[in-house]
Amino acid sequence: MTSDLLDAFWFISEEGSGELWWRECYIRTTIPTRQWSNFQPCALSERCSWRRYDNSGAGGTLVTTERRAGGGGSRPGLSPRRLTKMSLFKARDWWSTSVGEQEDFDQGCLCVADVDNTESDKIIVGSYKGILRIYSPNPSKPGAAFQPEELIVELQLQDPILQVEVGKFVSGTELLHMAVLHPRKLSVFAVSGTMGTVEHGNQYQLKLIYEHNLQRTACNLTFGAFGGVKGRDLICIQFMDGMLMFFEQESFAFGRFLPGCLLPGPLKYCCRTDSFITVSSSRQVESYKYQVLAVATDAESRHDSEQQKLGSGKRITMDWMVNIGEQALDIYITSLNQASASILVLGERNLYCFKENGQLRFMKKLEYNPSCFIPYTLVLEGTINILVGNHNNKLLVYQDVTLKWVAQLPHVPVSVHVANFQSLKGVIVTLSDSGHLQCSYLGTDPSFFQAPKVESRELNYDEMESEMKELNKIIRVAAKTSDILPKAENNDELNVTVVVSPNLDTVSKVPDDSIDVPVPSISLKVTIWSQFAVQDVKLSVCVQSPLAVTQDQMCFAAIEPGTSRSVTLSVFLKESFPPAILGGDTAVSYRTPTGVPRIAQCTFTLPLKLICQPVQPSKNAVHKITIDINKPPVNISVLFPDFLGESDHEQMNVLGFKLFSGSTITLLSSKTSSRYRIQCDQFEDLWLITKGLIQHLEETFAGEEHKDFMCTFPGPIPLQEYFQLVDRHFELRLNAEKYKELLSERAVQYRAIQRRLLTHFKDKTPSPLRNLDTLLDGTYRQIIALADAAEENQTKLYQAFTRLKSATQLMVLLIGLWQNLSRDQVAILEAAFLPLTQDSQELGWEECVDAAVVHLLRTCLSKSSKDQALSPTNQLSMPKDTCRLKKHITLLCDRLSKGGRLSLVADAPQHAVTMPGFQTIPESELEERMADHTPSGMFQNPAHVTKKLEPDLPQNAEDENVIAEDR
Repeated sequence: MTSDLLDAFWFISEEGSGELWWRECYIRTTIPTRQWSNFQPCALSERCSWRRYDNSGAGGTLVTTERRAGGGGSRPGLSPRRLTKMSLFKARDWWSTSVGEQEDFDQGCLCVADVDNTESDKIIVGSYKGILRIYSPNPSKPGAAFQPEELIVELQLQDPILQVEVGKFVSGTELLHMAVLHPRKLSVFAVSGTMGTVEHGNQYQLKLIYEHNLQRTACNLTFGAFGGVKGRDLICIQFMDGMLMFFEQESFAFGRFLPGCLLPGPLKYCCRTDSFITVSSSRQVESYKYQVLAVATDAESRHDSEQQKLGSGKRITMDWMVNIGEQALDIYITSLNQASASILVLGERNLYCFKENGQLRFMKKLEYNPSCFIPYTLVLEGTINILVGNHNNKLLVYQDVTLKWVAQLPHVPVSVHVANFQSLKGVIVTLSDSGHLQCSYLGTDPSFFQAPKVESRELNYDEMESEMKELNKIIRVAAKTSDILPKAENNDELNVTVVVSPNLDTVSKVPDDSIDVPVPSISLKVTIWSQFAVQDVKLSVCVQSPLAVTQDQMCFAAIEPGTSRSVTLSVFLKESFPPAILGGDTAVSYRTPTGVPRIAQCTFTLPLKLICQPVQPSKNAVHKITIDINKPPVNISVLFPDFLGESDHEQMNVLGFKLFSGSTITLLSSKTSSRYRIQCDQFEDLWLITKGLIQHLEETFAGEEHKDFMCTFPGPIPLQEYFQLVDRHFELRLNAEKYKELLSERAVQYRAIQRRLLTHFKDKTPSPLRNLDTLLDGTYRQIIALADAAEENQTKLYQAFTRLKSATQLMVLLIGLWQNLSRDQVAILEAAFLPLTQDSQELGWEECVDAAVVHLLRTCLSKSSKDQALSPTNQLSMPKDTCRLKKHITLLCDRLSKGGRLSLVADAPQHAVTMPGFQTIPESELEERMADHTPSGMFQNPAHVTKKLEPDLPQNAEDENVIAEDR
């Protein structure tokens, strides 16, 4: 497509002869250029030819060809008055694809823009099924088949997509972002690409910047520099009830009802006049100034909007109005020059063009049913070129009211755009309602060839079945003998090791702005060794808060083959509460000589003395945990040698730990039995000492002669203490929601006061402020106070979540010891109770754990087919309280106590296992006993139950009722 492209077709029909003449103009250019001359030689033409076609047959037959030098000219004997432009030629297919299957599309579903800010347009398509796709067409030749790499992004959203637009929607930057309008939500995304270094090509990702939840059903949106702002675009959404809602990028501005609106129509913004153009249900084009909408009285409902007509507050008045007598399909606003703009309205039977003051510029009566249109360029001074698609599968080109070209399309377009790609400018992009997406240009090669029908042949199902069996066999063998990820070669290895110093730093490396209590630090030596030369080496050391590292990231330009790099860092406690995980991990990213990126990882464990110190044991404590072992007891001095002082005896049965956060933990060993007790006033602070005790015991009895070593927890499970931490965490989440709502209300009030003050200051006749300045100052102080309170609550929430993680890990450990669960079962329990490393307001710990526990109760811990048939909730949302979560956790512990076991595969429901010599406790009696007789909320071991109870309900009646509440 770099040269010799065909241009303007002209046909001459001789009256009664049944002949057509076609003139070809070959033009040296990179794009097809339309020359609309009155049948005169083109100035850029190098050669022209005349071809005569016999129009009597189907499709046309070439009869003769006549050539002329010097551009051709008109054929002698033919009058220019008999020149007619015919629509016999198709739009040339440059690139096309089918978007989805059984999906619906409409006008707003197509957008063409430089969404990734690379100076090349991309095609964005959203469907009513909620699937968002972004294409980057780059065919090897015109009409080539669709390649998978041309679909750069495909994302399934939860809601249907009504409209997609690209603009400067994010504050602080002038880069383009993508706005996606759903019926009840507006989302703004950033599209970014990463240059590929291997055969997989470039990588694109979609990042959600912000979103607005809408209380009404949206219809369409428009955007622009409302009010004359510079460097950013504001968004206006029109709803089905006629309300316009304005958003100043990430924040809501105000909402207004258009007067007398029954049904919404197309809406566009005119930047020259700072007004909004729409076609109302009264079939009239209306213009509303943005300033009039901004200073009008707030209307929360249509009733409030009607009250404005009675004289209360500013009324919304139209700037101008023109009655067109028909419904409009779409509106576009284009600037002819710097002095004026034109408003194009496509009606059901007419095409209108108005000046910016509402005066009619021209009107074109259409003899077909249009489907879409777009103005795309200005060829001559004062004229507009317009593309119009209709329901006859044709694309028409107008210059003002003059028809210049007609091209055949393979579908009925519902949306048309003009795109500029890197290899081609001025590509016509069309989309049908069924998802046929095509990029075409107005070329001039007529296609008379019809492909012959393909002969159908019967399928041999026996051969297909044998081939399928052979392929399945190959797949099974490959899955057993090969790994999913390729193994690194021996000469392509990079190792990273972390050595934790056995002693604390002599001089603490803790910064001065850390916690008030003096805390120690410990050194880490990270060593990177490579067998070959690597480049762009980046070292990252990660520890979970409240732990911190003096330097968490370092970069090396290159590492020579056979050499190593070592770095010494220090880890310390920076907050006044203990961590949930006493350890961290190290990751090294690098590039091989061939440019392939790779990562090497290593984990490390920190000692207890980093967060606590030995102290005098405490005799009394609120919370106590007892651990039994089946071997002779080991002295505490052997288990924790780092916490023994010079005055301590070698044989001792009690040891005290003082956390730098303030709690004191006491560890005791029994003199007469193989039993250890851990006690503390804070339940969650027991976690790290209990975990360290069990790890030291397992290391002590790790030999072959102690294969039967086992730690057990006799019970009861301290659910009540655990539930107190759950309630505390959930209470802080509720407070965060309240602060968010209050901040939103005060921000709306602050902007409303600012608008009122702005109106006063712009008024030519000064008027009293009516204490608006005092109200503005008070509102500002309230916003600052609420922001400080919200920030303080967020800090408490993070601390509560860390404490909750510690208590949760302790609960998982105790349940595993209580029921002697295997490592796989404990891993399932950890995945259910610790699904998040960090919770947020959108997705919190309570709803995730509740969904996971309910899934376990309905699968591997179910007692009947009725439990398995119940489906969980599809969408996670913040619950109103924690009662249901606590009930489900209690039920999970009860089913584990009755013999239930955790498994990822549950083909059949597991029935309760009855302990020898005991009768199963009915669920109703169990719930009643927990609620009334055991206020501590603890589960006893089945061996402690000695009383027989007669069931009043079926065995699993209460369990089914508990789970059925989630339906």
